[in-house]
Amino acid sequence: MTLPPAGPRAGARQTLVRQVIDQLNEQVTSGAWPLGSKIPTEPQLVESLGVGRNTVREAVRALVHAGVLECRQGSGTYVTSTDELSGVVARRLAPTAAPEVVRAARAAEAVEVRRAFEVEAARLAALRRTPEDLAALDAALTAREAAWESGRPEVFVAADADLHTTIVAAAHNTMLAELYASFGTAMRATLTEAIGPELHPDRYVDHSALVEAIRAGDTEGATREAGAFLETPLRA
Repeated sequence: MTLPPAGPRAGARQTLVRQVIDQLNEQVTSGAWPLGSKIPTEPQLVESLGVGRNTVREAVRALVHAGVLECRQGSGTYVTSTDELSGVVARRLAPTAAPEVVRAARAAEAVEVRRAFEVEAARLAALRRTPEDLAALDAALTAREAAWESGRPEVFVAADADLHTTIVAAAHNTMLAELYASFGTAMRATLTEAIGPELHPDRYVDHSALVEAIRAGDTEGATREAGAFLETPLRA
């Protein structure tokens, strides 16, 4: 059976739902609704937005599906991601009941995506780094070394992520930085899981050669160093 085309009223309704989705997203991205916070109740949203209950319900449902919000039975709806792309990535990498081989394949895909981002970022950073970028890289590298010496996995994961984020920033490509930020939260989670409860010497990777290649403007060296430690999900 062929359905008739949607009429003007249906189109207007979808436009209104999209507008409400955008308004809710703005509350998240602006920080008005911080990560982990509980959003207003449905009646409160209906009153503040001036739209119908069904419109609010559809908009919230869409953001739940996107991974930005999470409905918790008997508790409310909470912010679980700062943007829709982060939500999609986090949901893709989240632990599931899928077979181990499927979870391993997803982790491998995540490393391939990370490699695509970080190798190109290193190449661009070698071309575009400024004195300010180099100072930030030196500081981030020093903090990473200190974090490893601390023996605390959670501190090291944060410091490692900061160094790679600093390299991406030195690439001076706004779109790349935004995409990497969306991917970064989920990647830190997978790295935390891969490293485990203790730091083992065999999993340490020295990033000083990567920073030096960027400093020297050596694009080939930077791309080589950036890609070398991403051959396995267990490397940082």
